[in-house]
Amino acid sequence: MQHRELGDSGVEVSEVGFGAWVVGTDWWGDRDEDDALEMVEYALDAGITYFDTGDVYGHGRSEELLAEVLAERGDEMTVATKVGYDFYNNPQAGHGELPKEMDIDYLREAVENSMDRLGVDSVDYLQLHNPNVDELTPDVLELFDELREDGRAAAIGVALGPSIGWLAEGDFAIEEAFDGVQYVGNLLEQDVHNHFVETVRETGAATSLIPRVPHSSGLLNEQVTPETELGEGDHRGFRPDEWYETGWEKVEALRFLEQDGERTLGQAAIQWLLSFDEVASVTPTFRSKDDIDEWAAAPETPAISDEERERVADLYADNFGVDRFDGMAEEDYRTSVDGDDLRDAGLLGSAD
Repeated sequence: MQHRELGDSGVEVSEVGFGAWVVGTDWWGDRDEDDALEMVEYALDAGITYFDTGDVYGHGRSEELLAEVLAERGDEMTVATKVGYDFYNNPQAGHGELPKEMDIDYLREAVENSMDRLGVDSVDYLQLHNPNVDELTPDVLELFDELREDGRAAAIGVALGPSIGWLAEGDFAIEEAFDGVQYVGNLLEQDVHNHFVETVRETGAATSLIPRVPHSSGLLNEQVTPETELGEGDHRGFRPDEWYETGWEKVEALRFLEQDGERTLGQAAIQWLLSFDEVASVTPTFRSKDDIDEWAAAPETPAISDEERERVADLYADNFGVDRFDGMAEEDYRTSVDGDDLRDAGLLGSAD
């Protein structure tokens, strides 16, 4: 496993990270806590050192479970967490988004609570969880700079979402020299990824990109096939049926990335993201030890060539040759500025 620096913070993250949203929650199907802890240990043994959690995952339970491993193997781990959702005063209703709270006093206390649950005096990487651009106020920026300067957070960033979009927020974080920006990006959903790569290059920022959902909810790792029936508690069910139906055709167009068995499509999906120097780590959703075995080994497979990158870009521009609507239009991308960021990026028509 190779490592890359997060911005210019000095914090190193493994090229493949562990999204600990599956620890302490049941959004990806039933998972026993002992099994979740075993998965974390197994990932560490496989060379994964970067673990990304958040205070809202399991209402703090994900952090508490990670703390059990941190207590024994903390010197091997780089841990990120997130604050910004007020789960203390609001019950969770299914997979619905909880109210956010960006008050400075609340955020300061939330950070302290996260460190208490993790059993640490400082956080390797602290992220503001899904802020709107108007919530990234001077007071919030000052607080995060303060936390970084006094050593409570070695690196700071934003984790964007839910869903795809939020260009204004990512651009703002890059321009304000945050160490990292996390977002949804993969071979089948390139718009946001390509935009942030371009922003980093144009600004010359040191900000690192951390794409999640690299397998597009099970398509690119072929865990969702035409025969798959997603359970009621499976978070991947939010995708429209058309997304999967057209996605299987798109997957076939990407078979050339397997290089005659040199890498799986799931590994190629990770390698494609890692082929961008601006990316520090890719965080897939591990559901089994087999996933860890395969995806932790992705950086050891042949690197994506310039020719493969160009072929992927051409396929994406042509919608992979699929002439049917996939159920997820650019108009549905999330925005907090009435689509102005999407229009400026050329993803939507002009306001006129």
